[in-house]
Amino acid sequence: MANDTGLDARLKRIEEIVAALDSDTLDLDEALALFEEGVAHLGHAREMLRKTELRVEELIGPEGDAVEEMSVHDGGEAEGADG
Repeated sequence: MANDTGLDARLKRIEEIVAALDSDTLDLDEALALFEEGVAHLGHAREMLRKTELRVEELIGPEGDAVEEMSVHDGGEAEGADG
């Protein structure tokens, strides 16, 4: 895998590895090497998702109050603002 180590690229590579392992054309050493690579990609993907989740929680705040409910009927102002 070249320099493309984003989440989508990792998930795509995991899918390729699963397909190769399902094919029954690999010898034991090749299968083990692919399995090891897949586990590594999975670990990195989980870590990326964990960091993203923490960042979202950081942006939203403990109360989840960063995003206010908007009403289409009031011109896009947050509900509760000026009645």
